[in-house]
Amino acid sequence: MTNSIIRTLLFTLISSSAILALQPELRLAVPLLVGVTATMTLLLAGLLYFGERCKITMSSATILTVALLLRLMFLFNPPQLSDDINRYLWDGCTLLHGSNPYAAAPSATTVQPALAAIHSRINHPEFVTIYPPAAQVVFAGGAALGGTITGLKFLLVLLDMGLCALLMVLLRRLEMPVWRAAIYAWNPLPVLEIAGSGHVDGAGLTMLTGALCLLVAGRERTVKRWHCLLSGALLAAAGLVKLFPFILAPLLFLLVPARQRHSFITGFAASLALLMAPFLPHLANMADSLDTYARNWEFAGFAFTTLRSLTGSGATARLILSTAFLLAVTAILLRFARSINRSGSPFSTARQALAACHATTMALLLLTPTLQPWYALSLALFLPFCAGPAGLILCWVVFLTYQVQIPYYILGQWNENPLVTAAVFLAPVTAWLLARLFYASGGIGSHIRQASNHE
Repeated sequence: MTNSIIRTLLFTLISSSAILALQPELRLAVPLLVGVTATMTLLLAGLLYFGERCKITMSSATILTVALLLRLMFLFNPPQLSDDINRYLWDGCTLLHGSNPYAAAPSATTVQPALAAIHSRINHPEFVTIYPPAAQVVFAGGAALGGTITGLKFLLVLLDMGLCALLMVLLRRLEMPVWRAAIYAWNPLPVLEIAGSGHVDGAGLTMLTGALCLLVAGRERTVKRWHCLLSGALLAAAGLVKLFPFILAPLLFLLVPARQRHSFITGFAASLALLMAPFLPHLANMADSLDTYARNWEFAGFAFTTLRSLTGSGATARLILSTAFLLAVTAILLRFARSINRSGSPFSTARQALAACHATTMALLLLTPTLQPWYALSLALFLPFCAGPAGLILCWVVFLTYQVQIPYYILGQWNENPLVTAAVFLAPVTAWLLARLFYASGGIGSHIRQASNHE
């Protein structure tokens, strides 16, 4: 890929992002949002396609500079596609004022005048916060930066930039091209969901990536005991930002050298205890809110709505999906465990671990009853290592679900389109099947073969 093509790609990416950043109200520009993000995703797919065939010379500084520029365009804009950040800021300010955010729901709290504006914008104020202790620490850190949404978004963007840097470290240790980090760093999903809406998921993914970096030493280093200790601690912290990393804990545990797994477990347990202890005993109230969410929330879950229609019961549909996901995770875990015994290369083992994480994340997103667009950030994290048609498409197609914002903003009506829900599921599944078909017929390139195998 020539430098002129790279410059054209960068110009188009930056221009596309600027078009969205200049929109006065994204909720009324969802068709434009879908089209522009599709263009950006196609550019990243082209980067992947040509990058596997040509030698790309792209410095780490270029990747990080462009990633920062894309995020700065949205940093100072008010969040429009989601209002979750208001709860973040409320929790953070509550903690800074010396109160436990798990002690009472916002609706049952005496509101200080300085927090009245934040309180009025919280969604579902009747529930105690569902965000775990490490997330509360992040919220408090962001709230300390002026007590504003911009201050909190600044911290989240800073952590996301750290994630981009860690991806390059991990790619180098795996002896993979560093330019592949751009598949996440320049992806419209983290740009819009972290810099735009200020979702905390990226903070947890940064910690998860740090845990992975510590377990992948590189050719000139070895994994030491303190690496495993700190990796376990970071994994626990990641799971206490958003619970998703706990699902990947068995895969990371198998990645730890057998003689040092006790250090990993020690770091994991100590981090859990240190982060949870300050919020006891009221932390138990979070479980009630999570239980309500798990039992009643649903959005863009095609598998769930289909099973509910067939069985006539939402509870039965959730049980079937939970069982299917458990079986999928078990199969992925067993396959990875067998590959460890067959592989003598630490690089091969680490790459297989990332592929297993990618597959687990894909299964979760396709089987969950609730698929908010920012949930796909967990999949975007693994695209630099396992990018393929299904993953790239799913990280884009989730933007279609924002169609609910148009009637909600204008009429106050939340109307989910079943065709959109079906498309979000069927588009990546179809892409995966086609990739497998082309692989079987020998009609697709080597990078797609590898991605298809990973997925």
